Amino acid sequence: MTMDRRKFLGIAAASPFLLSCSGLAMQQSAVGGQKDKASDFSKRLKPIGRVLEMEGYYVWGTSPIIGPDGKTHVFFSRWAAEKKMGGWINSSEIAHAVADTPESPFEFVSVVLAPRGEGFWDGTTCHNPHIKFVDGKYCLFYMGNSNRKTDTKRVGLAIADSPYGPWQRPDKPLVEAGTEGAWDDHCSSNPSFVKHPDGRYSLYYKSWNTHEYENYTDPKIRGNRKYGLAIADNLQGPYTKYKGNPVIDYSGRGNNIQAEDGYVWHENGKFKMVMRDMGIFNHQYGLYLESPDGIKWSEPSIAYYNTDYYFSQPPAPGHLSKYGRFERPQLLLQNNKPTHLFLASQGGKYMTSSAFVFRIEPGV
Repeated sequence: MTMDRRKFLGIAAASPFLLSCSGLAMQQSAVGGQKDKASDFSKRLKPIGRVLEMEGYYVWGTSPIIGPDGKTHVFFSRWAAEKKMGGWINSSEIAHAVADTPESPFEFVSVVLAPRGEGFWDGTTCHNPHIKFVDGKYCLFYMGNSNRKTDTKRVGLAIADSPYGPWQRPDKPLVEAGTEGAWDDHCSSNPSFVKHPDGRYSLYYKSWNTHEYENYTDPKIRGNRKYGLAIADNLQGPYTKYKGNPVIDYSGRGNNIQAEDGYVWHENGKFKMVMRDMGIFNHQYGLYLESPDGIKWSEPSIAYYNTDYYFSQPPAPGHLSKYGRFERPQLLLQNNKPTHLFLASQGGKYMTSSAFVFRIEPGV
């Protein structure tokens, strides 16, 4: 007996197992020519499904951690659906949710960081949270701005003794933009933090040059995103920018190739990074890199594929221009090893955006 495709997809939508298998089958021919570029990391990913589908909101940038209660706590960006996708730059807030396990339903707890209003560096948006437990403190790195635009984006750090807060918010950002004409004179954004084995504190941040941003050739890709490194002897700074910045720079490859959304961790004596691809393979995949020192990084391989590789969705609606790809990768680390990958993806029950979770099977 045969089954037509629509009926199969209807059954698959109710079954995560069938859903992932159907997506894998549909993508075999599309990725077959790039199998030699797939990282071991990509081969260990097992799709679990969407979480944090919130009616009336776009959800983005979900960062997980295991709390002292043994539960999985996530910190995520959200903004009102009426603002459409562009609401991230002018009205995002950072919220907290909890689940019994990384693969269980998450329950909303509270908003932890909201825009503070005029006069504050994070007065008009709070976005892209990155949670870490460092030196006995819960450290919530994030991006804020003060004019609803990209040129005041800055990286800051809120600190608490518990994932439930209260959070001590900073009066000033951790990393300022560079001086006029520098590669990073536009902003500091999208933080990723790792405590170096030598005891120092390493903060990676995204930026680009204002002149390139204002004199773009492609309105969908303004400026060339690069990653810099800032280092401190103390958790709360001051952070000094590495003289050899940027440490990630793909501009020399032409065609405005770049990358963003870097997440860095240290495992088995190596620094490792996952990022969003913006032209090395395509704009739908993720990148995986390694480094012996956190400064010189390997040639990227594929960290993960587009959404169609893992599951099927209805046709793209007109209001979701990033439909079909994952962004803002964040890892759940347990015993210093990644066990789950959290990504942001447009679509879902309310056709806004939500988090999507992958289990990471143990490596060899």
